[in-house]
Amino acid sequence: MSANEPPASGPRWHNPGDGGSPPPGQWASPPGPPQNKQRSRGCLWGCVGALGAVVVILIVVLVIALGDDEDESTPAPTRTPATKPAKEQPEEPKGERADLVSFRLDDRSEGGLTNIWVVWTIKNNSSEKSNYSWDWEAVDADGTRVENGSQLETDVQPGQTAEGEYPTTLKTVQGIKLNITDFNRTASY
Repeated sequence: MSANEPPASGPRWHNPGDGGSPPPGQWASPPGPPQNKQRSRGCLWGCVGALGAVVVILIVVLVIALGDDEDESTPAPTRTPATKPAKEQPEEPKGERADLVSFRLDDRSEGGLTNIWVVWTIKNNSSEKSNYSWDWEAVDADGTRVENGSQLETDVQPGQTAEGEYPTTLKTVQGIKLNITDFNRTASY
């Protein structure tokens, strides 16, 4: 017995490359999977496809991360100290809005019953018969809206002054400020 051979009493391994089956009493290693060239190409194409998908994903991520230099949001304005004029005067309305000569609260409460109205005066400064509509809000001293509404004045002739009034649900006029939030004049036919 040579040094390269296993002892005769132990199991013997057979090399599958020998071409034959092992002699009786000897073991053989299991045969390997059949080598199919089509299968190996399919595996190759699958790996190439997966690698391509990873490359595409990385490119998309880089384009999104690096290409979004423009900030779509508007930054908050920086506060700069502004000089106030010696006399603060409310800005005069211009254009169509100037036709609303006055818009105020009228407290008609008496005998413990609250009765507060909004009253207005409109003067048509245009050269055509007009309809006016506007939205308003009443805010308290804290800036909280306590009521809002819409008003309409129709068929005001050129140069004509129209007055109107409308009841509110306000409980007081103390500390209440009226704001015009939208104002429109349209031609009346």
